Amino acid sequence: MNEFGEGDSIEKSMSVGQEGELFEEWLELRNGCLCCSVKDNGVKAIENLMTKRGRFDYILLETTGLADPGPIASIFWLDEELCSEIFLDGVITMVDAKYCMQHLQEIKQDGSTNEATRQVALADVIIINKTDLVNSEELDRVKSCIRSINSLAKLTETTRARTDLDSILDLNAYDGRSKTSLEELFQERGFNKDSKHIVDQNVTTFTMEFAGDVDKHRLDKALQDLLWDKELVNSKGDKQEIYRLKGVISIAGDDRRLVVQAVHELYDSFFTTSWEDESNRINRIVLIGKHLERESLESRINTCRPSTNSS
Repeated sequence: MNEFGEGDSIEKSMSVGQEGELFEEWLELRNGCLCCSVKDNGVKAIENLMTKRGRFDYILLETTGLADPGPIASIFWLDEELCSEIFLDGVITMVDAKYCMQHLQEIKQDGSTNEATRQVALADVIIINKTDLVNSEELDRVKSCIRSINSLAKLTETTRARTDLDSILDLNAYDGRSKTSLEELFQERGFNKDSKHIVDQNVTTFTMEFAGDVDKHRLDKALQDLLWDKELVNSKGDKQEIYRLKGVISIAGDDRRLVVQAVHELYDSFFTTSWEDESNRINRIVLIGKHLERESLESRINTCRPSTNSS
């Protein structure tokens, strides 16, 4: 649990199960900022709780409504290297159908991306709640706005937060074993290299699709430049900031697909299944971020092609 002020005392008084049992195990983060507090101690505390109580089937971590999911996601993503049984399954964002547009359109005084937009941009599943409070036209407007920010996430609609658990558990969004592969996502959602997005919109989804092999070392360098150094600017001089990236890449000299995942500055890549058809080795990349511009991004990715020079 992660709350501001006296929220914890209110939540604790409500922590009674369907059979009347009281939940007594709590991990308290007093400063209300999970992304600052949990990186070193939070995972250890959860592991200690598992040692005491036994292995959990699943952990749902609910943050404050003001949290940025990116730093929190990186905590559990990195933990795999520490031989922990805890791993990141996916990011779920719930939005209020009635007031969603109001929050997404909020303009921050410092020019930064507002919290609602960040939470939508980083989500693997987006639950649109309170659909009973809006008409069909308003709901379509909400969905269109969400899709303009994040075309990759699965959308589900609900009232009173009633949600089918199968739609939000076992997502495997970061390990290449997701219920829906990236290839299927491209086919299902109609992603293609000619899809149009509004360049001057604050946060958008940008998609790339191209044939030909990629040099892995050059790809790593390009990702480091884009994610770490943020060296790429668009035609207006704005730095292009990537919040989320997913891709399936054809690597020169290897017959397997390379899956690339990124959240903010953190990225990982790993080989998965073999290409069934050598003639159909298509690179597909989805980027979600701020001030993205197709021409400059495509130009940077094109530098990842293998060199044709011989020595």
